[in-house]
Amino acid sequence: MPDTLAGSLQILALAGALAVSYRPLGDYIAWLLTAPTHWRVERLVYRAGGVDAEADQRWPVYLSGVLAFSAVCVLFLYGFLRLQNQLPLSLGTPRMTGGQAFNTAVAFVTNTDWQSYPGDPGVGHLVQMSGLAVQNFVSAAVGMAVVAALIRGFTRARTETVGNFWVDLTRIVVRVLLPLAFVFAIVLVATGVVQNLHGARDLTTIAGGDQSLLGGPVASQEAIKELGTNGGGFFAANSAHPFENPTGLSNLVEIYLLLVIAFSLPRTFGRMVEDHRQGYAIVSVMVLVWAASTALVTTSELHSTGSDAGHEAGGMMEGKEQRFGVWASALFAASTTLTSTGAVNSAHDSFTPGGGGMTLFNMMLGEIAPGGAGSGLYGILILAIITVFIAGLMVGRTPEYLGKKLRGREIKFASLYILTTPAIVLIGTGAAMALPGERAAMLNTGPHGFSEVLYAFTSAANNNGSAFAGLAAHTTWYNTALGLAMLFGRFLPVVFVLAMAGSLAGQQHVPVTAGTLPTCRPQFVVLLTAVVLGVVGLTYFPALALGPLAEGLGR
Repeated sequence: MPDTLAGSLQILALAGALAVSYRPLGDYIAWLLTAPTHWRVERLVYRAGGVDAEADQRWPVYLSGVLAFSAVCVLFLYGFLRLQNQLPLSLGTPRMTGGQAFNTAVAFVTNTDWQSYPGDPGVGHLVQMSGLAVQNFVSAAVGMAVVAALIRGFTRARTETVGNFWVDLTRIVVRVLLPLAFVFAIVLVATGVVQNLHGARDLTTIAGGDQSLLGGPVASQEAIKELGTNGGGFFAANSAHPFENPTGLSNLVEIYLLLVIAFSLPRTFGRMVEDHRQGYAIVSVMVLVWAASTALVTTSELHSTGSDAGHEAGGMMEGKEQRFGVWASALFAASTTLTSTGAVNSAHDSFTPGGGGMTLFNMMLGEIAPGGAGSGLYGILILAIITVFIAGLMVGRTPEYLGKKLRGREIKFASLYILTTPAIVLIGTGAAMALPGERAAMLNTGPHGFSEVLYAFTSAANNNGSAFAGLAAHTTWYNTALGLAMLFGRFLPVVFVLAMAGSLAGQQHVPVTAGTLPTCRPQFVVLLTAVVLGVVGLTYFPALALGPLAEGLGR
């Protein structure tokens, strides 16, 4: 089968599977977030934690729950990593240094899963299962809980409460993530992904050489890694490793998993605000950006401008797996950087300037197309608020969105949200480039070397976790700087989102009038898309001009 036909068919199959999942999964999540009853296992969790499941929380209390829970998780995982050489199933893996343990603990708790530890294994089996995998579940659930609180801000009126964080967290883990991860772990095993508790085994290769291969609980980790838009790989090669991603079918399943929840949440939004058209408008913007990014990355890699060898080969295969080829590698790259997943099945550092630049630009969008589990939806809703505000300025009216007035208070929260991540990215990149010792960590010089540093801070601050490669990030300075970027990039936006939720919930709904901007029509979809691209372009264009754009023009 020709590559173009095979690549087009896999994109159509993926789009079809996501379209089929949109309504049932979105409706199911909306139901569990509003269901009045608790399951028995959930009541046991509440009793063990001393949680009053019937008590709604004001947004500061909800926020304190998010921050306290995340802080405890960081401390727990940090201790796990520092003591892992003393634990069962450690496979002889030494304990992590303090800086690396801090970086890794923060990475998995913030849903970033940046991995500065090299080699296989970087951690033992017990830490993988009881430390990293657990954080893959709860960090994704935290993002989904936060967006649930924001949606309640639109649906409630004259109240100070936005839900109960502990109830939302428990229900999302128990009713969504655990059952889906269980089913798809079995699916991945059926496609050839490894699932065992083996340590390293010495084998004889076909050529007669010796090779040591590591097994482990890979499929169970892989399922939640993609489903929760986490991205941390069991092996250093991540989803390029044949034990994590052996076939074209497993590759397609993994891409589906990293997109399905984020693409279904707009349906949840529409269901909870009792207007499905609002969900369709949001998901339309997500689909437009995702489709455009996939097309641009694929085109860049197929035509390989500036590389005669790549052109003759029909595309740039450097850094890509033969079993996937250009089409599947580009589809994975676009999807993983448009979400907060960060898993990779190819080396983004080896992409063309156009392809590599698009993966960087995707993260700079704030990962809202469709974004991370929960974080993508609340990110695009904040941009929708900005869009309505801009439209209100054009016609001289107080802007309204879903029956709530957008006053100065709400616009301040939205503006702070939008400015936070770019500030972290640009300040961190500038500091790294200003320090000679940190510049020495770049494998390459010139625009490509700058792109390596810019990519690292963009990935960290946007909680993506993928790496451009070529940057020796396992240093005290980078472990600390990127760890702080992940912390601030995750939790400062959450503060502004929950503050927005509380502010909206305290308002009374206002009736729709002839001057109200319709936010479910194609015009709004176009305007929101323009704001998404315009805000990112204006913010990051100077940095992009020094990196991938300069590299592309120099060829």
